[in-house]
Amino acid sequence: MTVEGADWARRSLRALWHPCTQMKLHEDDPPLAIARAAGPWLYDFAGRGYLDAVASWWVNLFGHANPRIDAAIAAQMRELSHVMLAGFTHRPAVMLAERLAALAPPGLGHAFFASDGASATEIALKMSFHCWSRRGQRAKSRFARLGGGYHGETVGALGVTDVALFREAYAPLLHEGPVLPSPAARDGADPEAALDVALAALEALLERSAGELAALIVEPLVQGAGGMAMYAPRYLARARELTARHDVHLIADEIMTGFGRTGTMFACEQAAIAPDFLCLSKGITGGYLPLSCVLTTDRVFDTFYADGVAQAFLHSHSYTGNALACAAALAVLDIFEHDGVIAANRERASRWRMLARPLADHPRVRGLRQCGMIIAFEVGAAGPRFARRFASAALARGIVLRPIGDTVYFMPPYTVTDDEFAFLVERTLLAIDAA
Repeated sequence: MTVEGADWARRSLRALWHPCTQMKLHEDDPPLAIARAAGPWLYDFAGRGYLDAVASWWVNLFGHANPRIDAAIAAQMRELSHVMLAGFTHRPAVMLAERLAALAPPGLGHAFFASDGASATEIALKMSFHCWSRRGQRAKSRFARLGGGYHGETVGALGVTDVALFREAYAPLLHEGPVLPSPAARDGADPEAALDVALAALEALLERSAGELAALIVEPLVQGAGGMAMYAPRYLARARELTARHDVHLIADEIMTGFGRTGTMFACEQAAIAPDFLCLSKGITGGYLPLSCVLTTDRVFDTFYADGVAQAFLHSHSYTGNALACAAALAVLDIFEHDGVIAANRERASRWRMLARPLADHPRVRGLRQCGMIIAFEVGAAGPRFARRFASAALARGIVLRPIGDTVYFMPPYTVTDDEFAFLVERTLLAIDAA
């Protein structure tokens, strides 16, 4: 590390409180100071490159310093950077709302913008409860969630998250709701059997408790922070059928799975369903600016359409529909459209599957799996603090990886070349041995 890089790392430890980080651990292992980035690579102050194999926390789709997104933001800066979206409107927000509605499953024609994924979850939860309340069904105030699910770390979002690390410290603040079995098979269980158990539990819950349930919230196809647990679209199709039958909303949290990560623009497409709420964030701006969105239906929107402000949906963010963020998102959608990204990703995912085969031959690797542009596996007999040891070993070998417990995953930008992906696999194998 250069003197300049070391100085920024030292100052960071004094001035910044890093997210989800035990700051004391950085006393002997300071954070890496990044000077610049280009494509899928991050560069430190010495000019050394690191392949960003987790897309900077799952947000970067088309590489850092992407010229088309850069240009869109720069052009928007010359016109309008921001205006409040209460009593005013602007072209980028309207265009983005229209384009998202056209891309999403049918019927999701109303966009409510916010700034991050957890905020999108909060909006969907509040909107669902308030919708039922407006219809005179105030008893419908609880939310069912899946075991191992993750939906954010604000108090409302944490209430429907089922990852103990995040929940336990704040348990007294949280409203409890029913936890259903995950449809994802774990520890070598039969996938179809796990899915059947999960569906039977959901059906039984709805039969006895639909009158008090506002919604079921799910991460479609892949439970991210729960260990990249993957399951088949059949669960989503049946869950949509059951929730509709029992008059319970379905919230699809596609904050991580949206924008092509699972092989389709939105994971829900693979089950041919339309939820009542679709939560989007992360890749929506290509990793450039904070933005999130909840798409919902005419039925929900019309419930709040009344004469009094008290009957409106009462939620706001100062930077709702920020013009620069919307311009970045529109540039991202242009890239999807003009470059045929979804079709290209399917071919790329097939090549990645072949390039990842050496991982399956490693004696410590378990459960190698893939869903579109996500590849994950467990490292057997990993031992305590494996995630930290492995992340350090990977960084020393020029790759950025952040295991979830003993689960290692690849979620790089879509612009990674086959040679770069092969480099990622090679260096991952070395990091496994070193850790």
